[in-house]
Amino acid sequence: LRTAVHNFASLDLSPDELLAHLDDVITRIDQDAAAEGNTEAVTGATCLYAVYDPVSGRCVLARAGHPGPALVSADGSVTFPDIPVAPPLGVGGGLPVETAELRLAADSRLVLYTDGLVEARGRDIDIGLGMLREALLRTDGATPDGTCRAVLDAMLRDGASDDIALLVARTRLLDPDRVAEWEVPDDPAAVSRIRAEATGRLESWGLGETAFTTELILSELVTNAIRYGASPISLRLLRDGDSLICEVGDGTSTSPHLRRAAITDEGGRGLFLVAQLSRRWGTRYTDRGKIIWAEQSLDAGAARSLGGLLMADL
Repeated sequence: LRTAVHNFASLDLSPDELLAHLDDVITRIDQDAAAEGNTEAVTGATCLYAVYDPVSGRCVLARAGHPGPALVSADGSVTFPDIPVAPPLGVGGGLPVETAELRLAADSRLVLYTDGLVEARGRDIDIGLGMLREALLRTDGATPDGTCRAVLDAMLRDGASDDIALLVARTRLLDPDRVAEWEVPDDPAAVSRIRAEATGRLESWGLGETAFTTELILSELVTNAIRYGASPISLRLLRDGDSLICEVGDGTSTSPHLRRAAITDEGGRGLFLVAQLSRRWGTRYTDRGKIIWAEQSLDAGAARSLGGLLMADL
């Protein structure tokens, strides 16, 4: 099931879609197992899935039969956000999964855990949640590792009667100076201006050496959005650590597909080149359409190999 989650996550699915697909997978696994005479079922597994955007601070969560998270705000206060709960995986019968959206400030801590942490024989879950809240209130300013140690020390004084998993994620917000955005006119003539402005921003970030590669990537993605997509069209560049991410959004939900062009084809190589020049790339669907993104490595070794790659492709 973890492998399935990793695969679905690589498709940039929203939390509710991911849990719906995972529910279908579990149903098929158990049906196949039953047909083979295997009585060991995975139906009833639980999952909490969250996606956090460090640009906006938006966190979207969905859960299937799993305990909801605890949230330690930057000021040290502790809350348990109300996350709609769907039935455990495999028993939902195709019911829709609801999501919840949180806006998390920088240095908040999202605490995710299995029920073994708060439930115990002879102890009501409300008492367990109260104990967790008190433990978290005493971790003001602690690192995620320190938070985990403090919680486990407080909650497991009498030992554990069940397996326990505890994950603490501390949020951060990307500096606005590391984000550049453009609205792109639905006109092929606008591509050269957008490319020049993007190059100027890269130089201001001290990334002039990546300009050539970035120009190739954004030119292909923006041109595709103008040619095959629909308004509104947007471009966003994100500089984050050792990565430079180029995102191009448009108003359609049709995703491009990577293909290998024949020698006699005049086109069809653009997306292949994007894939070769990027560390990763993919499609993320939104309420207004889709976003095609490509992540470049700012590692010096990756940049040195670019020339040979382009010569081989050309």
